[in-house]
Amino acid sequence: MILIPAIDLKEGHCVRLRQGNMDETTVFSDDPVAMAGKWVDQGCSRLHLVDLDGAFEGEPINADVIEEISASFPDLEIQIGGGIRSIETVEAYLEAGVNYVIIGTMAVKRPEFVTQLCSEFPGNVIIGLDAKNGMVATHGWAEESEHEACDLARRFEDQGVAAIVYTDISRDGMMQGVNVEATQALAKAISVPVIASGGVTDMDCIVKLNAVKDAGIEGVIIGRALYERTISLVEAQAYIDQN
Repeated sequence: MILIPAIDLKEGHCVRLRQGNMDETTVFSDDPVAMAGKWVDQGCSRLHLVDLDGAFEGEPINADVIEEISASFPDLEIQIGGGIRSIETVEAYLEAGVNYVIIGTMAVKRPEFVTQLCSEFPGNVIIGLDAKNGMVATHGWAEESEHEACDLARRFEDQGVAAIVYTDISRDGMMQGVNVEATQALAKAISVPVIASGGVTDMDCIVKLNAVKDAGIEGVIIGRALYERTISLVEAQAYIDQN
């Protein structure tokens, strides 16, 4: 199971939101590149980047920062989400060295877009399913759709997506613990690897997820817990390596 530190970008800063609310923002660093370096120094092999401004605007806003991170750490795998709604954006990110693009809103609004991306960029596409009250939310979590996460995941599992990032919005940034049961249920229901996200609080979350990783849980994204030091990336990685 891969441990994936998160860097959420807003106006060029490294921030964290609570339940996806742009008005509930905590700034953790004015230098996202340095922050990425910190996680690399602590042993991370993949980084989760989110262009929060892009998610709301519908186009990349922090692309320059993302490209700088990619250029600074060429051996680091990077997955990026937020505002990716065109082929041109995907091409630009992949050419800049990003490994995976995460498609959220467009997967709901225009599923044929995902089909096209998987055909043109096989192995580089991840679907982001953000659940709010059991339903998938879009547009930076501001809108709730009529799709259940599991049903939407099944729609894409045969199209060649690399993984599904599953986020429980009700827990994201709230330090209330990851929704292990829902994540495990989704992973069991589909053949595509699942990456857990939202609510990771401490080592107990890592232990619980690791215990059910064989269901198909490939990794876990860790955000606020790292920044507020309720979990140590080094200690968590050591546990994963030993178990």
